[in-house]
Amino acid sequence: MKLAKRVKALTPSSTLAITAKANALKAEGHDVIALGAGEPDFNTPENIIQKAEQAMHEGFTKYTPSGGLPQLKKSIIRKFEQDQQISYEPGEIIVTTGAKHALYTLFQVLLDEGDEVIVPSPYWVSYPEQVKLAGGIPVHAEGKEENGYKITPDQLVSCITPQTKAVIINSPSNPTGAIYTEDELKAIGKVCIEHDLLIISDEIYEKLVYFGEQHISIAQLSTELKDRTIIINGVSKSHSMTGWRIGYAAGNRDIIQAMTNLASHSTSNPTSIAQYAAIEAYDGTQEPVTEMKEAFEQRLNQVYELLIQIPGFKCEKPSGAFYLFPNVTEAVRLTGFESVDQWVEALLEYEKVALVPGSGFGAKDNVRLSYATSLDVLEEALKRMKSFMEKHQS
Repeated sequence: MKLAKRVKALTPSSTLAITAKANALKAEGHDVIALGAGEPDFNTPENIIQKAEQAMHEGFTKYTPSGGLPQLKKSIIRKFEQDQQISYEPGEIIVTTGAKHALYTLFQVLLDEGDEVIVPSPYWVSYPEQVKLAGGIPVHAEGKEENGYKITPDQLVSCITPQTKAVIINSPSNPTGAIYTEDELKAIGKVCIEHDLLIISDEIYEKLVYFGEQHISIAQLSTELKDRTIIINGVSKSHSMTGWRIGYAAGNRDIIQAMTNLASHSTSNPTSIAQYAAIEAYDGTQEPVTEMKEAFEQRLNQVYELLIQIPGFKCEKPSGAFYLFPNVTEAVRLTGFESVDQWVEALLEYEKVALVPGSGFGAKDNVRLSYATSLDVLEEALKRMKSFMEKHQS
């Protein structure tokens, strides 16, 4: 049977691929340490679990409005008012089956064949694939290592053509952990206003910011910027609810309505029980969120110091998310491998440590390491990585 061209053009997820290899080795009985996961290792807070159980017992197990429960939209609106001091109406919010579904639906309603979206690299693996699925063309602006993997206004301008429709900003970033400052966002926003670009602001890691840094949404900088920004967010990372699949988009009413119409013909609605859990996530105690953030910050401090001691590793200390994204070109050279991808495969084969090659993120010189696991496990992984380098240096 012949498959659709749009599916044949997809690049498989590198994060899922490395996870599959690691799981296969585990199934064979090997002691594998997998540092590829993009999810917190904490369980969902107990108050959220209890609220979901209560919702089930009270019969809230039926269809909901396609765009999400009105009660959850109110909770999201309060969250924006408290955290970013920006206001939305219910008609400017859609609740989706995870933040990934919010992005997918947005591209489907936004892009016509040949429309371009500027995707700064390094990028989250699904951005370019979702753009292509919608008939669009991802145009990559390379965030330079010396600029913390962030793009500059001049780089943005150089990528703009008559076909450019939008630019994606992901801060804090997956995979780099980089955070755009207020001044950097203002400068990028100025370009977007001048060239009439839509801004897609992926803020899924907003609660995981360290060392006194502050997450700033480009939408909160001015009314003009808010009007041209679609914020993508959710409870997956902030409240350790990856499997509950609740995300949302906030922005222009017409775009949100179009997304809601499309959702009514695709998913019908996000899971009712998970929506009630998300209400509790935002309206209930935030103490577990703070505790998780503090744990990640502690891990980052300890793991980073061990990482930079490994021969051939070069890495700036990030301020957000839960990833390290070292440049390992020197490590690859020292061990005689032909590429970072080959080096990653050998590390998994010989030391049973799974990292994600940066090629999947548009950065072939890097690897992504998640520190969303215990310190004991992280320390053992870094010990094995250092041993690998010592054994294979040519």
